[in-house]
Amino acid sequence: MNINTTRFGTVNIPEDRVFTFPKGLPGFEEARRFVLLHDALSTEPCFYWLQSVDRPDLAFLITDPTLFYDGYQVPIRSEQAQDLQITDQTQTQIMVIVNRIDRTLYGNLQGPLVLNCTDRIGEQVVLAEKRWGTRERLIEVTSPAVAIPA
Repeated sequence: MNINTTRFGTVNIPEDRVFTFPKGLPGFEEARRFVLLHDALSTEPCFYWLQSVDRPDLAFLITDPTLFYDGYQVPIRSEQAQDLQITDQTQTQIMVIVNRIDRTLYGNLQGPLVLNCTDRIGEQVVLAEKRWGTRERLIEVTSPAVAIPA
C-alpha cells in the first residue's frame, strides 16, 4: 500500500506492517493506523518514525528508552494486556515519543507506547508511578543532519 507523507513523500508499505491504535494517541484520537519507518541506510536504527497512514502530516519520532535508561520498565496491567491482545511479553516492544528542544532530544518516559508486534496493536499508556517525566533527556545532538547524495 502507498502512504503519502509530508516528510518522506510516498512510501510503499506492506499492509501487514500497519499498527492499529484502537484509542488513537492522546490529542490525535482520530489517527489510529500507523507504520514504523526508519533510515534504510542504518543497519541498527535507534530512532524510528511512527507515521500516520491516514494523515500525511502526522509523524512522531520514537525510540526504545532502554537504549538510554537501563532498567526502564513498563508494567502492563491485565486490562491493557487484554486490550492489546498480549499473551506473552515477548510480543511487546516499548517505545517512547521523542521531541527536540534546541540541541537536546527528550523522551516521554511517563507516556510510553506499548506495541504488540505480533498482532500490530498499539497504545500509549500513562504510568501511574511518577518516577519518569514527559521530558527525560536522551541525547545531545552535536552536529546537524546532512543529506547523503543519491
